Amino acid sequence: MTSTGGGSTGSRLPGRYWRLWWAGAIDNVGTGALVTALPLLAVTLTTDPRLVSVVAAASYLPWLLFALPAGAVVDRYGRIGLMQAAQVFQAVVVTAVAVLVAVGGMCILSLTFAAFLVGVGQVVFGIASQSVVPQIVERPLLARANARQYLAATIGQSFIGPPVGSFLFGLAIALPLGLDVAALVASVLLLATLRGGSQPRDDDAATGPAGAPRVSEGLRWLAGHRLLRTLAVLLGVNTFCFQLGNVTLVLLATDELGVSAAGYGMLLAVAAVGSVLGGVLTARFVNVFGQVPVLVVALAVNAAAFVLLGLSPDVWTLAGLLALSGLVTAIWNVVTVTLRQELVPLGLLGRVNSVYRLVGWGLIPLGALVGGVIAHEMGVRSGYPVAGVLRVLALLVSLPVLIRAHRQGAQPSST
Repeated sequence: MTSTGGGSTGSRLPGRYWRLWWAGAIDNVGTGALVTALPLLAVTLTTDPRLVSVVAAASYLPWLLFALPAGAVVDRYGRIGLMQAAQVFQAVVVTAVAVLVAVGGMCILSLTFAAFLVGVGQVVFGIASQSVVPQIVERPLLARANARQYLAATIGQSFIGPPVGSFLFGLAIALPLGLDVAALVASVLLLATLRGGSQPRDDDAATGPAGAPRVSEGLRWLAGHRLLRTLAVLLGVNTFCFQLGNVTLVLLATDELGVSAAGYGMLLAVAAVGSVLGGVLTARFVNVFGQVPVLVVALAVNAAAFVLLGLSPDVWTLAGLLALSGLVTAIWNVVTVTLRQELVPLGLLGRVNSVYRLVGWGLIPLGALVGGVIAHEMGVRSGYPVAGVLRVLALLVSLPVLIRAHRQGAQPSST
């Protein structure tokens, strides 16, 4: 694979990459503010956890409906242009929400529809942004480039965006929405400097209508690989459980524990410390214990953390357990991404990743809805222990496959 972006020499990332990085970093700050403001806005419209969960489900539903077709579109058309179009679309939607809030015309149904539309834009932008990096950065620098982008996403969406968004929300509900719109516009302008040289390479372009043959190849390959198939299903169960528990986190923090709107953003920022530590420590853990044992321990710790989250007596305990969950979740993400990169043939990696993400994220909307019902019937704390028990059961069912993979050693595909 050769870079079509040019300018990548030696060990330095090219200038075009850094413009892409800054565009993503700015967008992540706006996204962090928005994802904090939306649940806070939802609880000003209703205290019914079922309705709050519907808003969360709507934001993830596009990943279930549009991930595969979006991947085909991204492989057929200019990726930078698609990223810009997705951001402009999101900016229009968020602006409409801000206007409705300002004139007092917002309702929970409108917010749910807006969350869905923003999610559609995020699907296109997310897939395109991951796919464009190899066109700008040479292969030896891809790991470094992706690590820099992960750091930008964590800082923007977890450390800067949430506390700033919640603080602005406390001043005026429309302010964090305006921040997101400003971030989207700034990102679009930065991306405009990258236009040209952003078309998919011929060997990456989809063949046939909507790229259906290529998608089906990825589906068949993943279905035939026992370890990665098991990890994909495990991811689906765990993201379902994650959303089942966390969908009413805003109600647990604000209603049960008395956290203010600004404090809620700080809670999310403190919890994100665990994710950063997980990213830093994963390589050391894997070197000492191996990939599969680290995955098993991470899953077990996450299950225990979720059971305890429902018992949190105060906000500090809640923050600490969320940080612990974030740490082991980051470890899971880093290890499973590495496994896919090692085991999947390079020519199939994009398609397998697309199917893997669909399987892994497809149950998130259902998890949000189930979590809302459980919270309504049993209390806002109840979703966490239920999710923890489900995670334990999923781990026990998959344990024989994981143990066998560890004993045999994960072998890369020869195809």
